[in-house]
Amino acid sequence: MDILQGNEHASPEEFYASLKEKLENNHDFPEDYLFKFIIPTDEAKLTEIYKVFDGIKFTMSNRESKNGKYTACNINAFVLDADQVIDIYKQVGKIENVMLL
Repeated sequence: MDILQGNEHASPEEFYASLKEKLENNHDFPEDYLFKFIIPTDEAKLTEIYKVFDGIKFTMSNRESKNGKYTACNINAFVLDADQVIDIYKQVGKIENVMLL
């Protein structure tokens, strides 16, 4: 999971506690929330990400990198609260070779 990039000293627990505080201070849940991921260009990876959002109303846009090696995946999903955002990040973070932005 590459979400901790630039914050090498934080444990995942510290990171998610800080993220939750920031989400609650800067968002008015429930609302649409934009998730951004970078994945190797692979339909199987996209399918794994789709499964995380099963049962959630969302729209998705993808854009391949210039050389086609990676895909930027933007998902705008209706979430109920900061805990749901964090849960989604944790689930997607379990997918191999996915960068969370």
